[in-house]
Amino acid sequence: MGESKRYVKLLRYTPEPEEVIALAAKLCYSPSNISDLEKKITKDDKGKFIDMLVKLGHLSPIEHASFTFGIEGISRACSHQLVRHRIASYSQQSQRYVSEEKGFDYIIPPSIKSDELALAKFENAMNFAQQAYDDLLKLYYEKGIKGEGANQDARFVLPNAAETKIVVTMNAHSLMNFFEKRTCNRAQWEIRDLAKEMYKTVYKIAPNVFKHAGPSCVTQGKCKEGKMTCGKSEEVKQEFEELMRI
Repeated sequence: MGESKRYVKLLRYTPEPEEVIALAAKLCYSPSNISDLEKKITKDDKGKFIDMLVKLGHLSPIEHASFTFGIEGISRACSHQLVRHRIASYSQQSQRYVSEEKGFDYIIPPSIKSDELALAKFENAMNFAQQAYDDLLKLYYEKGIKGEGANQDARFVLPNAAETKIVVTMNAHSLMNFFEKRTCNRAQWEIRDLAKEMYKTVYKIAPNVFKHAGPSCVTQGKCKEGKMTCGKSEEVKQEFEELMRI
C-alpha cells in the first residue's frame, strides 16, 4: 500500500492513421474507386485533407483512426471523469474480482503532498480505509464468503484516491473532443495531466490531426468558458507549443 505513479502507454493504433483519414476524406469528394484513391494518396494529401476536414467541420473521416492506451496510476476519481467520455471503449480493473487485501495503492493530490499536516491526515485516512476493508473481509471469511462475494461489498469503504488501471480506446475525433475538454486549465488537475500525456503520445503519431486538438483558446483562439475562464490563454498556448516539440 502506498502512493502510485501514473503510467501511460499507447498500446495499439491504426497503422498509418493519417493516410487512412486522407483516403476516407478523398473518397467523399472524388468519383474514383477505392483502389485508385489508395494509389494516389501522397504525403502532402494527408495534411491537406485533414486541414480541410477541420476547416469544414467534416470530422467523420477522422473517426477511422483509433488509439488504445494502457493507463495505470490514476485515481478512481480520475477514472470516473474519464468514462464520462461516451464514444470510447473501456476495460477497468475490477475491485470486485481483484482483492485489495494486500494493500491498495492511492493517488495523493499535490496540494495535500505539499502540506505536511494535510499529508499526515490523508495517509491516516488511507490507513483507516485499508484497516476497515481488511476487517470487513475477515468478517466475510468467518462466514465462509470469499472472493468476489466478499470483495464486492468490502470495496465500499475504499476511497476515491484508490489507484486503478484501465485500457481505453478512442477514435481520433473522440480524442479531439476529450483534449478540448480535459486539457483546459479549468479541468481537474489529475485528468488534465493525464490528457496532456495522452496528447503528447498521439501527436507524435498523427501530428496533422492533433495539431488541431487542445483547449479552445489554442485551437480557436478564444476561450469557451465565459466568466469561468482561467484568464491565462497565452500561457496555455505556449504550453501546447512546447508539448508539440517534445
